[in-house]
Amino acid sequence: MTHYFTEKNSVDAVNRRMGLSTDPRLAEVLSCLVTHLHAFAKDIQLTQAEWEYGIEFLTKVGQICSDERQEFILLSDTLGMSMLVDAINNRRPPGATENTVLGPFHVADAPVRQMGDDISLDGKGEPCFFEGSVVDMQGNPISSAKIDVWSDNADGFYDVQQPGIQPKWNNRGIFITGEDGRYSFVGIKPVPYPIPDDGPVGKMLGHLGRHPYRPAHMHYIITAPGYETVVTHTFVGDDMYLTSDAVFGVKETLVAPFEKVADGETLWRSPFDFVLTPV
Repeated sequence: MTHYFTEKNSVDAVNRRMGLSTDPRLAEVLSCLVTHLHAFAKDIQLTQAEWEYGIEFLTKVGQICSDERQEFILLSDTLGMSMLVDAINNRRPPGATENTVLGPFHVADAPVRQMGDDISLDGKGEPCFFEGSVVDMQGNPISSAKIDVWSDNADGFYDVQQPGIQPKWNNRGIFITGEDGRYSFVGIKPVPYPIPDDGPVGKMLGHLGRHPYRPAHMHYIITAPGYETVVTHTFVGDDMYLTSDAVFGVKETLVAPFEKVADGETLWRSPFDFVLTPV
């Protein structure tokens, strides 16, 4: 076997260079990456100009990254990689609530509110009553479950995107279940919004004929002692972007009913139960 690099033996030539003291998992990951990366280039017969364009694209992705913006995560999201990694690491039995992407707008330590409280502080949007239960796989209620919720406002922006315009903690709150496992709060019927598309990832979407929109959704993180943490959304069932979410976050089981309320205190009602699996 030749020790020199050739097109035919390219994978072996690169992977053979790893030292014997390399961390086993690192060696496994990198050797697999090299294998698939070289197979991709050979399969597509990558041209020099295309390779250089790819390097330029990744350079621009890195250059736009900052403390406020992570374009590489956006790239991962729009290529379905974020959702794939999430799915691999959060496999659950049928009937359990599925995960989806966390998103960039979660803020820790939101105010703990009383059941039934209104989390919409800016007075905008169509009021919606969110309610349901947190239960185990047998349907038993789970007490002391922490439900961390957040959504955009009626203009499609999260409060952290508009400091000084939206009130702090607008459309955010934490609720703790009692013995009955029930939760309830008033928010707004969320609206769809675009992911940032003014950078290289947005240009990529444009070249692919894809839009940058996410369907309307309410975010949840549910934690309870002895149970797996659930990071998820509920999606508005009639949203036009349900089947074309720019980050592939929609799962059929997370599409929630949003029912019009006649003569109620809110215009909408959205019931949804969360089913947790034990650790």
